[in-house]
This record gives sequence, C-alpha cells and structure tokens, in this order.
Amino acid sequence: MAWLYVFSKTWRLGYHPWEAFASLGLAVWIIYAGDRLLDVSLYGSSGERMEARHRFHRDYARFFRIGLAVAVPLAVALVAMRMPMTIYKHLLLGGVLVAGFFGLSMLSSQDPREVPHTKNILAGVTFAFGTAMTAHLYRSEYDIYDMLFSREFVSFAVLCVLNISAIDLWEHAARSADLEIKASDELSLTLPLTLLGAVALGYALLDEEYSSRPFFYAILTGAGLLYVLNRNRSRFGMDALRVLADVALLIPVLVFLAASRP
Repeated sequence: MAWLYVFSKTWRLGYHPWEAFASLGLAVWIIYAGDRLLDVSLYGSSGERMEARHRFHRDYARFFRIGLAVAVPLAVALVAMRMPMTIYKHLLLGGVLVAGFFGLSMLSSQDPREVPHTKNILAGVTFAFGTAMTAHLYRSEYDIYDMLFSREFVSFAVLCVLNISAIDLWEHAARSADLEIKASDELSLTLPLTLLGAVALGYALLDEEYSSRPFFYAILTGAGLLYVLNRNRSRFGMDALRVLADVALLIPVLVFLAASRP
C-alpha cells in the first residue's frame, strides 16, 4: 500500500481513492495468509520443518480461515462496486500470475536444500504487478503494455524478487558447509542488487524533468539496504532478517517522500 502511494505520485494521478488502497491491502493479505495455510497443509502434521510464521498460522488456522471468509467477499465487493471498469482488462493477467504462484507452491519441491528461484520470481512479479496495476488503472491515456514495460514497474519488480529471494538465499547459505555454495548464494544476491542500484541511479540522473527521480532514489535505497543486510546477515537471526528485509522496502518510501518535497 505504501508503494502504491509511491506509484500514484510518480505517475501524477490526480485522483486515487481509498478503495484502491483497501482493495490492494486485502488482496495482498489474502494471498499471504492463503499461502501460509497452504504451506502448513503441505508440511503435514509434523512441525519439524515449519518456521515461526508457519507455526503461527497453524496454531491460529481457524481465525485465519474466518478472516479469509470475510476478506475475500469484501475485496470482491470493492473491486466490483468501487473500482473502475478498466480493472477487468487486467484481472485476467493478475489472476494467471496468482494462480501460477499457488500452483508452484503446491508443485515445487519442499526440499530445504533447494532455493525456489522460479517461485520467488513469480511472487515478486505478481506483487509488483498488483501494486503498479492498482495505480495504472487511473492512467486512462496509457494501456497495460505501457505499464509492463515502464522503467518504474520493471525496477520495482526486480526489487521485489530480490527481497523475496534474499531470505531463501540466506537460509540456504546458512545450512550449507560448502564454501562454493555459500559464495554462489552471495553472488546470486550481491550482483543483481549492485546492478539494480546502478540502473536506478542512472535512471534518476537521466531524468532531467525530475518527475521520476524520487522513485528511482527509493529503488536505489531499497537495493542498498538489502545489500547492507546481505553483507551483515551473520549479526542477525533469521526471524530478525525477515523483519529487516521488509523494513528495507519501507524505508525507501520515506526517501521518496523526502526527495519529492519541493
């Protein structure tokens, strides 16, 4: 929802109603809670491989199911009654991405020795698509391809993918004693973060009108914070790293606000 605000300001939307933020918030929570409950069902009754977030959803599964039973029809009602009709042009692609994500969740290996790169890429692109699309709906002069190939969407999608992949790579490296595997996991995150930061800085400096500079400063900040976390991950536990990885996507919003001030 915070990044939806960033997109709406970057794309200079004159009108962006509360129901857009509410619909996105509900949709993201529905997908997240549903994915956690699906993970719990795939793990079975044994809790040996469950992490804290999975055990929490397992222990309070009844309340999460009640929440989903309320959130799903509420989200559908908001979309059907309050969102612009153009949303239906984009829902098919969004539905395919979400269905593909849950399909990979069920079909992908649960082997902790493997990093689910394909699932992480699809999850990051899905998250970015939903966020950018909810702002793009109010840009009547642009079609969906303008959004999908925009610098803003692509940069944010890459940042989301790296944010989601970071935890898996950190956990994978921590479980292995093989120095080559550790080095490979380190490079798998360090190299794309460096490239993303460099590209974001380049886009910001090339924007002579200053219209999108705050956006790319935010992307640069997110990539930089994830890079710092990656280099200092040994100082934190995995639960703390999960929280800090999310914080690394929220602090850039503050940078955006500061850079947007006249």
